[in-house]
Parts: sequence; C-alpha cells; structure tokens
Amino acid sequence: MKPDALAKELIDSNRYMVLGTVDPDGRPRVSPVYFAPDGYSTVYWVSSIESHHSQNIAERPEVSMVVFDSAAEIGSGQAVYFIAQAEVVPDDELESCLDAVVWTRFPGLRQFAPDELRAPEVWRLYRARITEHSVHIPGRDPEYGTGTDRRMTVNLG
Repeated sequence: MKPDALAKELIDSNRYMVLGTVDPDGRPRVSPVYFAPDGYSTVYWVSSIESHHSQNIAERPEVSMVVFDSAAEIGSGQAVYFIAQAEVVPDDELESCLDAVVWTRFPGLRQFAPDELRAPEVWRLYRARITEHSVHIPGRDPEYGTGTDRRMTVNLG
C-alpha cells in the first residue's frame, strides 16, 4: 500500500490517537484520546480543561500525535504520526466545528451539545491543525524499506 493511502486508512479506521504534550518542566506526556478527523488536516477531541494534557496545551500548543492499530501482530504494526498546533475551539466556532466533525462514524461516541462545551462546564472541544503527516516504514518493506525502520513524510493534501 502506498504510504499516503496507508496514512488515510489508519486515520479513517481508528478511534484513538495518542496525544503527546510537554509538561511545564519539559517532561513529555502522552495521553490516549478518542478523536474525530475532519478530513486529514484537522482532528478533534473532547477533554476536560482540568486534564493534564489540556493544561499543557494551554501553555504549549505544539503537539505530536500517533494513530496505530494496537492489536496488530508484532512486526506488522503500522502508524501515522502528526505534528500539529492544538487549541480549544473558540465558542463562536463551536457550532460549525461540531457540524464538520463526524462523531457518528463510531457507534457509542457521545454527542456533545455546544452548551456542554462552554463555561461554566469543564468540557471543551479541542482541535489540532496538522502541519505534518508521516508514516512508519519498516526496514524490511519491499518497496520503501532501507534496512532500518523510519518515518516517511507524506502529503495528504
């Protein structure tokens, strides 16, 4: 499978991503979050403003993320990585963003009303605007392998 097609398939077929943020003391922090993509340039998730990763985003909006199938057999794992800028969706954009997010692509995902995502509530809609996508390329890949596992940047434009 071509690397860009692999990236799209992983984004389209997975429910969770691992969100990487940075603590105030510089330590990395990772958190699994249920996400909804809006195409391939933006992802959304709902989190409490009190959560550790949300507080980190408020201080440092630069994030990294990975989407992968955690049930894959050892040696057959595939992953798509993102570099992005994350933020709370401003109140005046909530309705349009919620309309763009296809939360229903996965049964059982809670549907939030805009008023549940504004003060005084603690939940917020977050978005990450992706600036770079890359995929995991195993060193043994017959077409793209180099002998060493690596990441390959892909364009999902």
